Amino acid sequence: MRVFSMARRTATIIALGFILLGCSTPPPSKLPLTDIEHLWSGRLGLQVHDPMAQEQSFSASFQLKGSTDQGSLDVFTPLGSQLAKLEWHIGAAQLQQGNRITRSESLQELLQLSLGTALPIQAMFEWLEGRPADASGWVANLSRYSDGRIAAQRTHPLPQATLRIVLDQP
Repeated sequence: MRVFSMARRTATIIALGFILLGCSTPPPSKLPLTDIEHLWSGRLGLQVHDPMAQEQSFSASFQLKGSTDQGSLDVFTPLGSQLAKLEWHIGAAQLQQGNRITRSESLQELLQLSLGTALPIQAMFEWLEGRPADASGWVANLSRYSDGRIAAQRTHPLPQATLRIVLDQP
């Protein structure tokens, strides 16, 4: 019985390896990305608590470059495969997930469509710098910023959301 279990586990690992090898890297961005001043990487988790729907939870590692005006966000699985690439500049934003591309006129609108909840983009960039910033309905906890940890909760409007970020230490 153990031999079958071990063989099944090995086959599963090999199959996962082939699946990961089959993942292609998306082509370089067509959106202009100049004057990028800031770079962050780490892990993030977002939970959306909607009493009228199933709770959504998302976690991944990330690399974020830029500012609220222009930048890019790469999101990766725990094994390092790219899940998505989000790019934006004033007047345009695009999200690439595999071969699927979603475009919008603003980063805020695109995130609302993709995540099902609004995120305080301007405030998030301030929080990443360790600076407190007001965001309607959101409360940020920067008390562990020196450890690379940021937490924020949205209590209103519904749905409630919890955002956790753990930054890689330089």
